[in-house]
Amino acid sequence: MKTIVQVVQHLKPGGLEVMALELMKFSNHGHAMKIVSLEGDAETAIAAWPRLREFEDQLVFMNKAPEFSLSPVLALKNILTSLNADLIHTHHIGPYFYGGLAAFLSKIPHVHTEHDAWHYSNKRHQVLHRIVSFFGKPVCVADADIVAHALSSLSGMQDVLVIKNGVDTSKYIPGHKPTARAAMKLPNAIKLVGASGRLEEVKGHSVLISAMAELPNHVHLVIAGSGSMEATLKDQANQLNLSERVHFLGHVENMPKFYQSLDLFCLPSFNEGFPLAPLEAQACGIPTAVTNVGGASETLCPESGCLLKAGDASDMAEKIIHCLHGATPSNPRAFVTNHADIRTMASAYDSLTEGLCHGA
Repeated sequence: MKTIVQVVQHLKPGGLEVMALELMKFSNHGHAMKIVSLEGDAETAIAAWPRLREFEDQLVFMNKAPEFSLSPVLALKNILTSLNADLIHTHHIGPYFYGGLAAFLSKIPHVHTEHDAWHYSNKRHQVLHRIVSFFGKPVCVADADIVAHALSSLSGMQDVLVIKNGVDTSKYIPGHKPTARAAMKLPNAIKLVGASGRLEEVKGHSVLISAMAELPNHVHLVIAGSGSMEATLKDQANQLNLSERVHFLGHVENMPKFYQSLDLFCLPSFNEGFPLAPLEAQACGIPTAVTNVGGASETLCPESGCLLKAGDASDMAEKIIHCLHGATPSNPRAFVTNHADIRTMASAYDSLTEGLCHGA
């Protein structure tokens, strides 16, 4: 069993962070795996995201200050040494920079997973990438075909591997809709559209709320998640006289039950990499609509999925009503079990890890 150290910017609820936890849970090397969070501390992170308690003994928090500094490179190198790390696996640009230099100093292989590529249009990020590439030769993995293509064009990364994210299809399963709605304290005699994720502008929840104003009264929206836009979104719903039809649940621990309560899941984001939420919803048998951004379209069952225009409330409203009242689509669960199971993803990363460590 190899000691693999994943490095993330922070451990807050999000697709990237969920993927890191799931990889630790399903990898053959998971019991020896650690996750280092550059920012934050254990007490605050676990209080905000109780799921972390399950992995508490495998988490390391560096509590790094927000400003740029080279000191975390040496601190991270010391962590790698103390853990007898065989390989470092970074996620996103900050961990790529600090982890890449720490890997070079520690003389261990470096795997980097990129979850989106739009940020490489930032010149500073391009410079950070070139610095790491000068010192080491990290193996770059994209979580979607479109991310791999963008990495090649925006950052010049060559030989990018694609390992698509997966979800636990034994956890996300179909359920009894009335029971799920009762558990979520949601009304029954309605059509229910759901959305989840951080309540931040980039996630597009405001557009989805605007779309609700164009939909009939028997269509409701339920949103799972928290974030800086929460008060603004609630004000928007009130101003549009939608307070009875838009339900805010805050952070939800039992996400399978959330998805099981829905008639349609919707991802209205302006930017995405390869999002997990559409896969989770479809694994629960829920038809799904996503905006055509990043790798979101790659998560859709081709028979039941629907593409939306980002930022276009009228387009969302028109397509949502069609999804809710059109012909009953095929169950999308089979698509997820065949193409996006977490075990397939973990196996691909294990094969990559073992090849790199064997050749090190």
